[in-house]
Amino acid sequence: MESQGITLERVCLLDPKAENALSPEDGDGRFDMFLFGGILGDDPPRDRTGELRVIGFPTRHLGPVQMTTDTALGVTKLVVKDKIPLDKISYIDFPTIRFNSKESVEMPFRYIIASDGKEPLLPPGMKELLREDLNKGFDF
Repeated sequence: MESQGITLERVCLLDPKAENALSPEDGDGRFDMFLFGGILGDDPPRDRTGELRVIGFPTRHLGPVQMTTDTALGVTKLVVKDKIPLDKISYIDFPTIRFNSKESVEMPFRYIIASDGKEPLLPPGMKELLREDLNKGFDF
């Protein structure tokens, strides 16, 4: 970072344990980069962000409910670029993804609600991948 002229203060660490929430003002030039702490998406969270926290980056959080990495990226874009406050984004927590009347999977994360107002916003191909996983078993 330093070799490219980026100082620690210009990188925002997105940390679930941060005191302050990400806000539209954070997109007004105070940060050049957003660093997504650890690996998002573990259930339960393992606080791997702690390894980055000790470096001293300024921090913000995305709310109290854990998100997948793709959702965290989307929320960050909506807040800092589109200037939508965190509390104005429509979310669905722990949605059940239904494939048919007998097959479904509950996702243990927060998602942005898709434009239909009912389903979670998933990356392309994710629903199909989840369905394929239903057909996998354990070899003992």
